[in-house]
Amino acid sequence: MKIIDKLAWIEIKNRSILSTKSYGKQKYYIPGGKREEGETDEQALCREISEELNVELEAETMTFTGTFEAQADSHPDGVYVKMTCYTAHYRGALKACAEIENFAWLKYADKDKISAVDQLIFDFLKEQDLID
Repeated sequence: MKIIDKLAWIEIKNRSILSTKSYGKQKYYIPGGKREEGETDEQALCREISEELNVELEAETMTFTGTFEAQADSHPDGVYVKMTCYTAHYRGALKACAEIENFAWLKYADKDKISAVDQLIFDFLKEQDLID
């Protein structure tokens, strides 16, 4: 079994969750990415969100939400993604950058548009009564 270790930023507004779609991809993903050599979760997530959405996470407000694991989309069976999730306040205006084609505020009913690991996160947020 192979694990792809990723970080994600959980941003909820009006009971919807911020999700991004990369160029060439069919599914939406909760924004974030992989850490680079030597980066902490905080450093990696702040860098990824700045690159993807042109906003600055306020690191001092980062709060651990949970870790979720599922089969990785468009990878062979046995390749899993482990998503470590945080909430955080941010400064700036959201803007799709780098590999991000667009972003959307998704509801629980949009689960068919997201990856397997994100579906687990949506289930968790729905159980916590944070999204509709």
